[in-house]
Amino acid sequence: MSDLQIARNVHFPDTLRVTRARSLPNLGPRLLFFSGGSALNEIARALKLYTHNSIHLITPFDSGGSSQVLREAFGMPAVGDLRSRLMALADESVLGQPDIYRLFSYRFPKTASRDDLSYEFTSLMDGQHPLMQAISQPMRSLILSQLKVFATHRPKDFDLAGASIGNLILAGGYLGHDRALEPVLFLMSKMVEVQGTVRAIVDRNLDIAAELQDGTVIPTQRLITGKEVPAITSPIRKVFLSDSETRLTDEDVPLPKRNRKLIGQADLICYPPGSLFTSLIANLLPKGVGRAIAARNVPKVYFPSLGADPECHGMTLSDQVAALLAALMADAGAECPVTDLMSVVLCDRDAVEAQEATRLKTRFGLPLVRLPLRKAQDTSRYDPEKVCEALVSLT
Repeated sequence: MSDLQIARNVHFPDTLRVTRARSLPNLGPRLLFFSGGSALNEIARALKLYTHNSIHLITPFDSGGSSQVLREAFGMPAVGDLRSRLMALADESVLGQPDIYRLFSYRFPKTASRDDLSYEFTSLMDGQHPLMQAISQPMRSLILSQLKVFATHRPKDFDLAGASIGNLILAGGYLGHDRALEPVLFLMSKMVEVQGTVRAIVDRNLDIAAELQDGTVIPTQRLITGKEVPAITSPIRKVFLSDSETRLTDEDVPLPKRNRKLIGQADLICYPPGSLFTSLIANLLPKGVGRAIAARNVPKVYFPSLGADPECHGMTLSDQVAALLAALMADAGAECPVTDLMSVVLCDRDAVEAQEATRLKTRFGLPLVRLPLRKAQDTSRYDPEKVCEALVSLT
């Protein structure tokens, strides 16, 4: 697709294509997203109006919140972002499983006493909790079987405060399926009628670490994002994966064949909003990701985040594109044409200066398309339907 075609399609959305997608979402395009965190969840919910075939490759390297408690207890990948995306894509209509959705989305109170938390957990395990009683058989027994595996392996000092029931069920399923995420993700997808595909980019208990330009090495995701701790004060030179403090190369972390196949089936590849390094580039580090993307001849779109990203200290939009391309070319090869890895940068018209279009064209040969994509009532967020229509128009 030429620069002119790209600009025309997103400036003047293909009404027929968008209408067809909304009328037959089960036949909708395979839009593939590399993401993590919650930044894409609102857009993911809107995607269900346009396609039930979206693909979400998620980072399992989160080292904060209740996911980290599970990682420390069981030596497992982070599941919180996976559960969050499954819930965003779940069928929330009466045709879905709203009772299961409510259970999977429930969190134990953060301020409850240990005795109260223990009592509530026991009521869930006994099937007496209102959330569990609302679920009919045989689904209730299936869910309880996963939760009982978690309870069997649960350390005595495991803190339930703030824990997500969905995360605990995922942990139980992971432990009960020989420490594999794929079977329990498939099972949970079926339970809540997920209208899309959600997978971890790799099924490994790894950390994402960052090397800053001042030489500082930050060992985990939680310390990089600037959300739970002060933001970094030096730009990130590069990020890498580690295993028990051992720095890994891409050769050590190959992309699973099932995920390479999904990339090969995509009708559009999107680098979506979210933390640039820990949510997006983290997904591009396994060996084979860059080559799989380059081999797929479909539109490849970068949607930068709105507002300030604490991970992008001192970075312009073109610097962010450079970081993305560097991660992709580390696998695809420095000689790989930029346009095989990225087709267009889409952003809100007020989010970046107009001269960024010249910089991107001069530096990378990439078009920048600036559109009114923000919410009218909340300018810090993209309007999900506008984003979906722009993406569908490019397929």
